[in-house]
Amino acid sequence: MKQLALSDEILLTIEKPARYIGNEVNMVKKDLSQIDIRFCMCFPDVYEVGMSHLGIQILYDMFNKRTDTYCERVYSPWPDLDKIMREKKIPLFALESQDPVKNFDFLGITLQYEMCYTNILQILDLSGIPLLSAERTIQDPIVIGGGPCTYNPEPVADFFDMFYIGEGETVYDQLLDAYIQYKRNKLTRYEFLEMAAQIEGIYVPSFYDVAYDNDGTLLSQKPNNQHAPVRIKKQVEADISHSPYPRKPLVPYTQAIQDRVVLEIQRGCTRGCRFCQAGMIYRPIRERDVSYLKELAKDMLESTGYDEISLSSLSSSDYSCLHELVYYLIDEFRDKGVNISLPSLRIDAFALDVMSKVQDIRKSSLTFAPEAGTQRLRNVINKGLTEEIILDGAASAFSCGWNKVKLYFMMGLPTETQDDIEGIAMLSDQIARRYYEIPKDQRNGKVAITTSTSFFVPKPFTPFQWSRMSTPEEFLGKQKYLHGKIKEQLNAKSIRYNWHDPETTIIEGILARGDRRLSAVILSVYKAGSIFEAWSEYFVYQRWTDAMLEHNLDPGFYIFRERSADELFPWDFIDIGVTKKFLYKEYLKAQDEQTTPNCYISCSGCGAASYQCGVCISSSLKE
Repeated sequence: MKQLALSDEILLTIEKPARYIGNEVNMVKKDLSQIDIRFCMCFPDVYEVGMSHLGIQILYDMFNKRTDTYCERVYSPWPDLDKIMREKKIPLFALESQDPVKNFDFLGITLQYEMCYTNILQILDLSGIPLLSAERTIQDPIVIGGGPCTYNPEPVADFFDMFYIGEGETVYDQLLDAYIQYKRNKLTRYEFLEMAAQIEGIYVPSFYDVAYDNDGTLLSQKPNNQHAPVRIKKQVEADISHSPYPRKPLVPYTQAIQDRVVLEIQRGCTRGCRFCQAGMIYRPIRERDVSYLKELAKDMLESTGYDEISLSSLSSSDYSCLHELVYYLIDEFRDKGVNISLPSLRIDAFALDVMSKVQDIRKSSLTFAPEAGTQRLRNVINKGLTEEIILDGAASAFSCGWNKVKLYFMMGLPTETQDDIEGIAMLSDQIARRYYEIPKDQRNGKVAITTSTSFFVPKPFTPFQWSRMSTPEEFLGKQKYLHGKIKEQLNAKSIRYNWHDPETTIIEGILARGDRRLSAVILSVYKAGSIFEAWSEYFVYQRWTDAMLEHNLDPGFYIFRERSADELFPWDFIDIGVTKKFLYKEYLKAQDEQTTPNCYISCSGCGAASYQCGVCISSSLKE
């Protein structure tokens, strides 16, 4: 067995050494002498978070099915080990082989959320890979980024050789085949980047020049290489019932955030919530065949030993075979002690029936996400939930025995008023009242309402990408106002209020809608000592404001202003199918408090039909 990269002495001094030793259940081992490509897949956060990411599990399985490729993994070392590795000059290593990451052909980094950006630099730095792509040589791995944040890759463009825009099942094989050709022909690194740029969905940032206007807005982004396309088309896997999916997913030795089998039942969403980036970038809607899902569930549970399975989707209630699948899982695995988790489910008679079968009602809570406190504002964001639906769902749940409810709202939404904020308190109280309408001898103790508010961040490729964000002072004022209004409610003692930190949200907003100039800011923040910025105990707001000042950039320019209709955005070079014209039309409808129907009710012409949207196709056939 290969010697571990960390000695027993070091492992005994750090928290959770199981994060770094590999050898998990279902880990892939290969003979390196038979391999042409070594690919290290990275999630730039702690092991427990990264091991919960389905995308890496899918790619890990897919890459390792190739006989010429060995895919391994690496995660961000926690600060205790980070310190030791720097002091003792221990290079960052992959879990499977314990070999240094720098020795690999590719380092693939998943960009799941903006606050992991300094951890990208931690990974590169500990690996001994130059932080800036312009400084890398043929001796360094090709650093490629993927994931939802690549729909605006510009803030981290200086650190990556290329980005993969879209779903990984489509053209990764083409990229890996091109790399084998590059090695055999002994081409230069630059020549390989040219080969990659010609593969649809691959974006090589160094092949583009950006220019800014006098007011700081983006003036142009143009290719400087003949092989680079003007626009990058996102990659979509049309048939997800026959695409790669891990029947033997990795099982960690230490508990992960999502410590269960994850069964992705569909991709995309037809709801059209105007604040939701995922609902736009993952269009069109695509379902997995129910018979295929039944097979997967059986194989995955048998190969992992897990006793819980989660059905993953942006809107599980919209899956057409949900009833058949769920009742199958209950009947098939009830006697084996397997729990079923159903996130993103509307609370209706079916959901309550299922949850009463798979959950301990006395211990579990129900989750509602009204997002806004008034019907007016729910219309603005196109949430598609009425107050009647919310209250009736809560009443039905209470009558079935539940007495714990979690409510999620956003503050700072476009057009928000104090009445909308007060509406959060009033709706929370109305739900509590519904509980106390049940006869006392039929209640399950006291009701417990947990009301949580996050702050709205206008994300790229949403109708609200033209909107401004609230300032930290405005956010704090809204929080204080709501807290006071909750205390005034009749059932205030039954309502607990949780809120988020506005400073983290401000930085998230800057990074979400930023341009290439922010790479220098991120680098300065990292050099000041920041890693694990998504973790509140490590986040230092002052470092970000200092870095913005150092590079003569104004935070307000990025987040505290409305955009004009014709402004060029840093992400406009990406074609996601959904058109900018449609998004702006939705932005205007939001101002007028007009709603847009669910795609299943009426096609709104968003542009997803260009990606063979099943809903669009069926709608056109009916017409």
